[in-house]
Amino acid sequence: QVQLAESGGGSVQAGGSLELSCVASGYIFSRGCMGWFRQRPGKGREGVARIGPDGYLSTWYGDSVKGRFTISKDNAKKTLYLQMNSLKPEDTAMYYCATTGNSCTYASENTRRWGDWGQGTQVTVSS
Repeated sequence: QVQLAESGGGSVQAGGSLELSCVASGYIFSRGCMGWFRQRPGKGREGVARIGPDGYLSTWYGDSVKGRFTISKDNAKKTLYLQMNSLKPEDTAMYYCATTGNSCTYASENTRRWGDWGQGTQVTVSS
């Protein structure tokens, strides 16, 4: 059974940084695509970043976070990370990690193509 557990959320002032972590268990972590999504109040779930099996060689970022957020993973620790810098109030959201057996290209931002999700961790950025 796949389990994903996010941590690292919290409250921070605009311009600050946070690092989210997602510990995975129950499947072969080094395979497949992993990603971070967020859901802002009153909005649908949107893709933030994705990373393929070969790590930094295959990453994707949403336009709103490009240049500020960095996705990475540690296969030995079975952990996915999201380093968030220069945070803005509009980054306030519940952040979820997810995994899929599909390729990152195919899964893209279609949440129905992502099989497993964590419970989420709240990030609040104040101005």
